Amino acid sequence: MKKPYLFVLLLISVVAFNSCKEEPNNTPPSQVEIKFTKNGELSIFKQSSDSLLSKVDIEIADDEYKRETGLMYRKGMKNSQGMLFIFPDTQYRSFYMKNTEFPLDILYIGADKKIVSIVKNAKPEDETSLPSEAPAKYVLELNGGLSDILGVQINDRIEFSAN
Repeated sequence: MKKPYLFVLLLISVVAFNSCKEEPNNTPPSQVEIKFTKNGELSIFKQSSDSLLSKVDIEIADDEYKRETGLMYRKGMKNSQGMLFIFPDTQYRSFYMKNTEFPLDILYIGADKKIVSIVKNAKPEDETSLPSEAPAKYVLELNGGLSDILGVQINDRIEFSAN
């Protein structure tokens, strides 16, 4: 008679133990603040006069994870900051704004470091494909509207150094 009660007590203990397991932390990335990390500096030069248009601090996305994540889940960045994506090859590129919470200007840059196309004021959270108009090895993301304020145009060039 004691064995069935012992079995039932053991079964209840196992069920209770398993139901009390701690739930995994499922905090969405958007609730964790991701801060800008300065990895270098980038200068933009006017093609026609070679004069300096602007200098910005850059965070560099040079591996697969960083390139895929980019500026997603961030609240914004200063006008003196940007993200430079560095790819191992030169080809047509396409970005989108999924999980990006603020507007961006996307500058596609060829292997010669000249700007080949610009997407201005890309809409936050928009998953529409934003392709380059020519092959690009680099992509620079700046705050939306900044390329117009600075007067950046196609064929202007960049130079950058990493920390």
